[in-house]
Amino acid sequence: MPDEAANAEEPLEIDKLGPGNTVKEIINGIGIALGLCLLWVLEAVRNGYFRFLDRMSVRPRQRRASAFPPGRPRKKA
Repeated sequence: MPDEAANAEEPLEIDKLGPGNTVKEIINGIGIALGLCLLWVLEAVRNGYFRFLDRMSVRPRQRRASAFPPGRPRKKA
């Protein structure tokens, strides 16, 4: 408890960004926003593709898909 009281009495100090760091932070924010916009557009395209498949009555494959290619596995040397 005494430590909390000592911390509350200290004034809050805010460090100002220089011009170079300000530009860097703005570019970083624009990059993050563009990345989120790209993900949003890709999700809209994916949803449209699956809606198209539903309209065309395309059913999923009956056979289960496998992560491994067909054939015998290669021997490790």
